[in-house]
Amino acid sequence: MRGEANGWSMPSASLLATRHPATRWQPSRGVLRTRLLLYLLALDVAAIIVSFLAAGGAYAPGGEEHGLVVGSAILPIYLVSALKNGAYSVSVIDNRSAGVGGALRAMVFAAGTILFLAFYLRASADFSRAVFAAGTIVTLATLTIARTLFLRHARRIIGGNPYNVVVLSDGGALPRTGAGEFSTVLAASGFDPSGRDPMMYDRLAVALQNADRVVVACAAERRDAWVHALQGANVQGEILIPELAHLGPLGIARFGDERTFIVAEGPLGVGERAMKRLFDVAVAAVALVLLAPLFAVTALAIRLESAGPVFFVQRRIGQGNRMFHMLKFRSMRVERCDGDGHTSAARDDDRITRVGRLLRRTSLDELPQLVNVLAGTMSIVGPRPHALGSRAGDQLFWEVDDRYWHRHAAKPGLTGLAQVRGYRGATHHESDLVNRLQCDLEYLHGWTIWRDMLIVIQTFRVLVHRNAF
Repeated sequence: MRGEANGWSMPSASLLATRHPATRWQPSRGVLRTRLLLYLLALDVAAIIVSFLAAGGAYAPGGEEHGLVVGSAILPIYLVSALKNGAYSVSVIDNRSAGVGGALRAMVFAAGTILFLAFYLRASADFSRAVFAAGTIVTLATLTIARTLFLRHARRIIGGNPYNVVVLSDGGALPRTGAGEFSTVLAASGFDPSGRDPMMYDRLAVALQNADRVVVACAAERRDAWVHALQGANVQGEILIPELAHLGPLGIARFGDERTFIVAEGPLGVGERAMKRLFDVAVAAVALVLLAPLFAVTALAIRLESAGPVFFVQRRIGQGNRMFHMLKFRSMRVERCDGDGHTSAARDDDRITRVGRLLRRTSLDELPQLVNVLAGTMSIVGPRPHALGSRAGDQLFWEVDDRYWHRHAAKPGLTGLAQVRGYRGATHHESDLVNRLQCDLEYLHGWTIWRDMLIVIQTFRVLVHRNAF
């Protein structure tokens, strides 16, 4: 970008220091984009081929060849679908869930296509269903893990950030540094969109020539002018409107000829609800069958250590703010159980039994909620249900943030977005609740079955957590 002579100035060194790593030579943005694409392609090809090779080898000695044939047949269909789904877009470096979700959708589509072709061409005699099914399942897990790990460290691996977000500062409040990496351009006197000056538009075009996304922070009276300027800039342009934050808009819709802000979403569509319920029932039923021996051993251990019921039943807030009774394995002494959840469990809580401590540390105490899932009062994935007396600091949850009740638009979950991001355990401070609430509200917006699957997979890495006690 150009300097002061071209009509704009960069922010002070102190401002830059809060938003950028130490200045050093970096490859061009085109090189970084190419590296990102090639790394993702290589990663996906390896994940698919290795997964099907492993599935073939596990099925029968010498089955690797059959696995390689199936994997090679799926690969071109997957790559075309992944490109269409945005799995190789440069924006995935800032939106890991989109990068992983696009890959999973492409894999399911590719597997479905191969299955249809095998049936249509009557190739079932030469087609091992076991290798195909196992390879597909292993590939979905491998793609999820490999892409999540790679995208988390992608900037370091490829040598820089190929996704360029520019914030144009024209008197408005700058976004918080938590918004991610971005460059800041001070409009000063060099950029006056209200002037309709061709030379100004040229300077703006030069300043934004490498930008993938532009966010303008300006005074309210300047917004119309900046909208006009950005609409011809051939870049994704956005205007910061801080005063809308308290409304929590989810998007924009139309009523007649007028625009409206979407501030709440109704229930999922019939098809989506059916898909989510089918997923819940399938996962819960299979898990209960497979974990039946563990249930029996756990129940016996609880009864041997302390007298009382095996299960702890507590009233929680469910979907639509209706109460329901949630099941857990009892982890505390009967006489010390807190029915309304007024006191969060502490690290050395003397109410917790020895067996209970192990159950809580490994999250096994939550397994009986699979019964809640089958009963329809809970889902596999959703905002975690809270007890009536739960507090953050010295305030009840709903006293901390007015948006608290919004999270109950969805059915409560056995696991959720907040849990896989590490927000679990006691809520000693108000921020402990706010962080979870942000995740819950994010989950409510734009639900997909793929994200539910991804959250379930990511849950396995946080079953044992430092805040689980």
